[in-house]
Amino acid sequence: MIRHRGISLPLSSMPSSSSWGIGEIPDLVPMGQWLEAAAFDQLMLLPVGTMARGQSSPYSACSAMAIDPIYISIEGIEDFSRAGGLESLSSDVRRWLGEVRGSSLVRFAQVRELKEVALWIAFRQFVSDEWDQRSIRAGEFAAFAHRERWWLDDYALFQACAAEWPGGTWQDWPATVARREPAAVNEVRRHLGRRLMFKQYVQWIASLQWQSARAALKAHGVALFGDLPFVVDAHSADVWARQDEFLTEVSVGVPPDAFSDTGQDWGLPMYRWDVVHQSHFAWLRQRAQRMAALYDGFRVDHLVGFYRTYGKSPSGETLFLPPDEPTQVALGEQVMRVFLETGADIVAEDLGTVPGFVRESIARLGVGGYKVLRWERVWSQPGRPFVEPAHYPARSAATTGTHDTEPMAAWWDEASTEDRYALAEVLHRAGAGGWDPSAPWSDALRDAILRLMATAASDHLFFPIQDVFGWRDRINTPATVGEHNWTWRLPWTVDTWLDREETRERATFLRGTGRNKP
Repeated sequence: MIRHRGISLPLSSMPSSSSWGIGEIPDLVPMGQWLEAAAFDQLMLLPVGTMARGQSSPYSACSAMAIDPIYISIEGIEDFSRAGGLESLSSDVRRWLGEVRGSSLVRFAQVRELKEVALWIAFRQFVSDEWDQRSIRAGEFAAFAHRERWWLDDYALFQACAAEWPGGTWQDWPATVARREPAAVNEVRRHLGRRLMFKQYVQWIASLQWQSARAALKAHGVALFGDLPFVVDAHSADVWARQDEFLTEVSVGVPPDAFSDTGQDWGLPMYRWDVVHQSHFAWLRQRAQRMAALYDGFRVDHLVGFYRTYGKSPSGETLFLPPDEPTQVALGEQVMRVFLETGADIVAEDLGTVPGFVRESIARLGVGGYKVLRWERVWSQPGRPFVEPAHYPARSAATTGTHDTEPMAAWWDEASTEDRYALAEVLHRAGAGGWDPSAPWSDALRDAILRLMATAASDHLFFPIQDVFGWRDRINTPATVGEHNWTWRLPWTVDTWLDREETRERATFLRGTGRNKP
């Protein structure tokens, strides 16, 4: 089969000229046009699930199923246009909109509030023009709400309750609602009916825009790749609806690894794997089905956690669940088979501290792991030489980095003489020329690395967009919290990429690196 090539990039980072300070669903289309010009056929996104309030990390979501409304194109909603469009916004809101559009970073909280205002304007117009008139569009919305009720009902109810009782978690709601007692839930549904409908409407709009953009990408020969996060936030529709399947008092993370000497505490809930197993992995099965409905393939985040989950109790005690290797292997393979049953193209993020039995397991299942250039070394040999990408296994995803690593330019800036020499040596072995390990980063070195990776034998090759251009900007620095994480935006709006000299040159270069044949 022909090996696939693509880029990895958060949707939030790729706004167009008309976007409201963040990449929006329709902005996938001009990016797909640029990828087509580069002879690339895949676009890998970070998760797009609804982020928990106050969060900017796509891995801390209050829903595993919903598309975050922050990615909706407001000006692409016909109900908003009929309501007056931008003129329907107050002068203060329009001024605020100008500020977020002009920011060099994504201002998540401000964008979210702006879009909430505009979405309510659109919704009220829809109710007046369509719902109350029982129009064709009203019927289409009702059909969507019925078809997706298996996840949408809990999501809409959770979001409506969160707006009714703000400032805490679902555990702070009235006790009968927190426990989801049927009488209390029915009363809340009745009392918050219009707000529930609003949340359903927003997801309908997101779905319409998503499917339109995905169809346009397919027309340009570009498949959409997603990212299935390991778990969701404790304050989420999913945990509220399935309280018996999670240990909210135990916080998931990872033990000490290359990113942190002390490990990481993500503040996310621990699975109760015994209960999950009794449910026949129903929720994970639904998540996989939802991913397959949105994407052509997806990356399984934090693979090792599905085999053995590392967590920390309130007392500081650390633990792995399940506790023993045979049970861990059995669990992981059951979960992976659930994902594989969708028929989607799957790769697994098997980075960090991963026991050998996990990689052996996914190899048996035919699932490709990650091959990150800087970490693919023969560690036992003097000088720790790099493995030539041409020798990577076919069932793998080759890449120069991930959203958690520094770009190659920054890596070279900080690399030891030994590491620089090792990279120069593998470039030489692969016929990419001779490189002075003491020389500074250059465009020529950037392109030599890209050509080297283009020789990879892997089924998939993903370049972080920063490495295509030689930028040093990071998406995320693990084990840190701050505005420097997740807020990066491309320096140019995506709707100009086919016209800009810099981006046209990169597309031409990438096209020239060729594509492996069967």
